[in-house]
Amino acid sequence: MKRVGDVLAVSGYRLGWSAVRRLPERAAYGLFDRLADVTTARDGHGVQRLRANYARVRPELGPAELDDLVREGMRSYLRYYCEAFRLPDRSRAEIEQAVRVLGDGPVRQELADGRPVVCFLGHLGNWDLAGAWGTRSLGPVVTVAERLRPEEVYAEFLAFRESLGMTILPLTGGGDVFAELRGHLTRPVVMPLLADRDLTARGLEVDLCGHRARMAAGPAALTVATGAALHPVSIHYEPDPARPGRHRVVITFHPRVEDPRVGTTRQRVTAMTQQCADVLGSAIREHTEDWHMLQRVFVEDLEHPG
Repeated sequence: MKRVGDVLAVSGYRLGWSAVRRLPERAAYGLFDRLADVTTARDGHGVQRLRANYARVRPELGPAELDDLVREGMRSYLRYYCEAFRLPDRSRAEIEQAVRVLGDGPVRQELADGRPVVCFLGHLGNWDLAGAWGTRSLGPVVTVAERLRPEEVYAEFLAFRESLGMTILPLTGGGDVFAELRGHLTRPVVMPLLADRDLTARGLEVDLCGHRARMAAGPAALTVATGAALHPVSIHYEPDPARPGRHRVVITFHPRVEDPRVGTTRQRVTAMTQQCADVLGSAIREHTEDWHMLQRVFVEDLEHPG
């Protein structure tokens, strides 16, 4: 039965990649908005977790306001998937049109000087679209991907992201991913790493929007180990002025987080991760509906999952 479920999952992803890409743009996005609304109304586990996370970062909202925010959050989340299915067919010009970039000057200078850049990202907006833009308009992109189940689904996502020009390393099930990433940082690459959720059980506890949360140590640890520049990066949606009713993503490269160079390595990594969490927390508060966090991230939820 598990194998039957795996086959159905793979078939579903493949159908999405083929069918959604053939739909007219307005019809495709309209369909995913309706799917998001149906999913919100069913109030399954993922929606409940999204609501709980939003309630923590936006405690000032009343029940009705929180419900509206969750509905918009699910629409943003499903918009990401619709864009991902359609992304391989988009030209460089279309990708450029779908992105607005802020604060990229220092990053471009690092790359021009032959130095790598590590980016601390959260699950905000559309990071795949940002990666596709980066490979075409910024520099070589190297990152990691969570190994999904079933394996065939992971292979589909891997092939998709590599087709966009990114170099992808598996987070688990391969070699020493930290060593491999460190090896890539000997040349001018952009290394965006999703770090607002710890997937390794070796993460760091930091403050996020007034609550303790566990985040990945990798971005700051790589910076301490190699001297690469570390920039928090936030991504959110905004209405696209060239396409009424549609959206584009805004990629913001925030100022570099400096290595304090005092204390133990773990203390330095923790301090830098906290600075990134502060930047990310501000972005999450401002663009909460674009934070696609349908999993537990706060320590209280991790320790008391019931």
